[in-house]
Amino acid sequence: MSCVFCAIVAGEAPAIRVHEDDDYLAILDIRPIVRGHTLVIPKRHTVDLTDTPPSTLADMVRIGQRIGQAARASELRADGNNIAINDGKAAFQSVFHVHVHVTPRHNGDKLALAKGLVVRRDPDREATGRILREALAALEA
Repeated sequence: MSCVFCAIVAGEAPAIRVHEDDDYLAILDIRPIVRGHTLVIPKRHTVDLTDTPPSTLADMVRIGQRIGQAARASELRADGNNIAINDGKAAFQSVFHVHVHVTPRHNGDKLALAKGLVVRRDPDREATGRILREALAALEA
């Protein structure tokens, strides 16, 4: 299966480029949820958080932060930004090339990214903490 983001990086598919350097590309989302919705992608293909180096994730967030600052300082006049990574199909990832969404927000804009969520309680927080601590230890071993 071909990757649309790899095609964009290669210049084989169109995109509105916002930022580009040797390793990263930021483009306007083709289906924006708000004006200025930007995607930050590494030029080197990785699928999701499981196979993306931490340094790549850090660089993508750093670039996303700068784009968010630009959205605030520009005529877009954003009051804030959502910065998110959808990790895997269960988290609504639709293009399987890791990317960061930068979504400029305005006070009162009615966009509800978490609409429908209710406050939930973990029936066994201690067990959940233990499970995650053990998994982290195994990853570090």
